[in-house]
Amino acid sequence: MSAGSTAPKPGDPGVRTGRTAGPGRGGSRSGRLPRGGRLLQDGAPGGTVFRLFVRWVRRPLLPALRLWRRNIQLRVVAGTLLMSLGVVLLLGIVVIGQVRNGLFEAKEKAAQSQAAGGFSAAQDRAATTSSAPGQQEGVRAGASVNWRSTLVEQLASGGQSAFNVVALSLETGEAASRGARASGEVDPTTSIPAKLRHSVAQGTDTFQQSTRIHYTSGKASERGLVIGKRLNDAEGKQYELYYLFPLTQEEDSLTLVKGTLATAGLFVVVLLGAIAWLMVRQVVTPVRMAAGIAERLSAGRLQERMKVTGEDDIARLGEAFNKMAQSLQLKIQQLEELSRMQRRFVSDVSHELRTPLTTVRMAADVIHEARVDFDPVTARSAELLGDQLDRFESLLADLLEISRFDAGAAALEAEPIDLRQVVRRVIGGAEPLAERKGTRIVVVGDKQPVVAEADARRVERVLRNLVVNAVEHGEGRDVVVKLAAAGGAVAVAVRDYGVGLKPGEATRVFNRFWRADPARARTTGGTGLGLSIAVEDARLHGGWLQAWGEPGGGSQFRLTLPRTADEPLRGSPIPLEPEDSRRNREQATAGRAQENAHRVPAQPAGERPPLPVPPRLPAPSRATVDPTALPGSGARVVARAATETDGGETTTAGAIGNGNTEREDGTRGR
Repeated sequence: MSAGSTAPKPGDPGVRTGRTAGPGRGGSRSGRLPRGGRLLQDGAPGGTVFRLFVRWVRRPLLPALRLWRRNIQLRVVAGTLLMSLGVVLLLGIVVIGQVRNGLFEAKEKAAQSQAAGGFSAAQDRAATTSSAPGQQEGVRAGASVNWRSTLVEQLASGGQSAFNVVALSLETGEAASRGARASGEVDPTTSIPAKLRHSVAQGTDTFQQSTRIHYTSGKASERGLVIGKRLNDAEGKQYELYYLFPLTQEEDSLTLVKGTLATAGLFVVVLLGAIAWLMVRQVVTPVRMAAGIAERLSAGRLQERMKVTGEDDIARLGEAFNKMAQSLQLKIQQLEELSRMQRRFVSDVSHELRTPLTTVRMAADVIHEARVDFDPVTARSAELLGDQLDRFESLLADLLEISRFDAGAAALEAEPIDLRQVVRRVIGGAEPLAERKGTRIVVVGDKQPVVAEADARRVERVLRNLVVNAVEHGEGRDVVVKLAAAGGAVAVAVRDYGVGLKPGEATRVFNRFWRADPARARTTGGTGLGLSIAVEDARLHGGWLQAWGEPGGGSQFRLTLPRTADEPLRGSPIPLEPEDSRRNREQATAGRAQENAHRVPAQPAGERPPLPVPPRLPAPSRATVDPTALPGSGARVVARAATETDGGETTTAGAIGNGNTEREDGTRGR
């Protein structure tokens, strides 16, 4: 955003606040603001460059970050090293500060003592020279010319490179430059600070200041301490006398101390890191061993155990872990044996029941064919006997199929099939039930071939179950079957507009013998295993069978299969939540209202057109139809007379039936 521009604020015209709708739901994620809004967030070029830069910086750091998150030993050792380094640095700073202060204080005291002695000697020499008897006036004048030079040489001769002496005149200009005297090739003009000279010229006390000592011979400058005082020479004229003490020895000593502390500190940090690594290793190694054994236990290797040595806390942890693993192994073995026995029992019972069931079926068929000669009660009993035998056969067939899935004996006979043909066969078989329910089955997306490698028998069984359930629970409204193919996947979705599903029921609906209302007996619908077998068939294909629903808004079941067998699925060409769901309709309505608000005034609530929702019919009159008949299961549809009506529902021999629904104008309701 350019300088001086004003950022849009929430509530300004043309600025949309709040969350924008996702793709396909009345909005986009481009981050653009309508009506002249600036390009912000995702659409901003600066934001894109920043994200690319962050991604480029993070890419080489990802392995290190992953190792940091996964390795507790690394974190503990690194934390120990950082804290040790901080402690060593703090200790080094304190020690170096104390040593520096001690060295410079000692040097300062020695320099002050040396300078005080020199100032006293210079003052005594000036007094002695000015009062010497017997000297002629001319001789004394000539001697005073070289007096300062001689004084500087004599005072500096006792230093032996420990200090240098500089004498300067108080006058300025050429006279001052002629009066400058210095020992040791010291450059007095640059070595003596102007601030110190001003202090010495204004007072009679001794003054000192740190400085850099420069030399006229080209020698490197060095740090030093300057002590100066104003004195009188032999002629009674005032001059400035300075002592310059180099601090080279003290700096060398301080450097040696710093090097020693740095070496010792580095050694201590490394030693502490090694100690921390060894200590943490003793704790982390058993934990890693336990994690590895736990992973192998979860993979089915139940005989794995930890090696226990010692009697400490880690050893007790290993013993407890081994006891837990032993107990789990025994429990799992017992459960596996029990499950194996249950599967074998179900399979054996199902097989053993087929022989007497065949005999009973033959006898029931004979009785059913001769029911016209019976009295009404006996004829009705013959009909009920045939219906329940059909239900019993379906239950046995489903139990056998479930036992095959549990035993891992189910085999897939995949071949290229066109799902449109399978859907047509399923709809043809469900048409009688749909006509009785007053439901119309609509197929969408069958213009193009939908080919996949699949087992036609299993896919047809899945779709038959979904379509029949949709008709059963659709309350006489339309059932939409949608086909689509995209990428490496094909999908078939079955949509109804019935009672729908409550939150959380979309996953439990595939459980065996699951009912939305556990208090009700299973007198309608199938055996309770249809969706369980359907989801196992989908998994056998490497596909998905998923459900969506909302209370009062119907439900949608989606079957997604890979085009090629053993090809992993990455998505489905049909969204699980349909476009006409209640939430999508509300978002679409809100989006249209926001768009219309910029163009025309909003219409009153009573004048808005109704949403295109399949109409809910009035409570249908119950007809005399057997509701337990499932297409393709061999059931016969036999009309029966209503015997008891309670609350608009007709109950006959323990079965609740839903009949055909007609509108008053004679057209069939959705």
